Amino acid sequence: MKKFLALALLLGAFSLTASAQKFALIDMEYILSNIPAYERANEQLNQISRRWQDEVEALDNEAKTLYKNYQNEAMFLSETQKKEREEAIVAKEKEAADLKKKYFGPEGELYKKRVALIEPIQEEVYNAVKGIAQTKGFQLVLDRSADNGIIFASPAIDISNEVLARLGYSK
Repeated sequence: MKKFLALALLLGAFSLTASAQKFALIDMEYILSNIPAYERANEQLNQISRRWQDEVEALDNEAKTLYKNYQNEAMFLSETQKKEREEAIVAKEKEAADLKKKYFGPEGELYKKRVALIEPIQEEVYNAVKGIAQTKGFQLVLDRSADNGIIFASPAIDISNEVLARLGYSK
């Protein structure tokens, strides 16, 4: 009888902890694609990126032109002139590389702009997810768009539309 009681208590405790855990899924790509501010921010970032890329490419092209001209005229130049031209080419290439790093480097202007435009939107989404999770008692909310490890998930546990509704974008 003691063994039966211990087994019953163990099974009861296990079933309580197993059923107490609640999970939910969101699709962050779906949520963000339905937020107009996110789409505008992305478009703004793309425009800035294209403009800056054009600037970098213009400097690269100037360096290439200087190099082609140097190659065509090298045999007619004195050693001093050759050295000056080589230095000008190297300086232009360095200028292009520095500009590229300034705009597109790990701590570059594009990164800073992305943080300024996108992070507040992501923070709003996070707060909405957190609010729903706390209200409904979810211990874990997974992003199905970021996790390739999810093979199947019931649509019943997807709270993406609830997140959009909480943000004011009902679907």
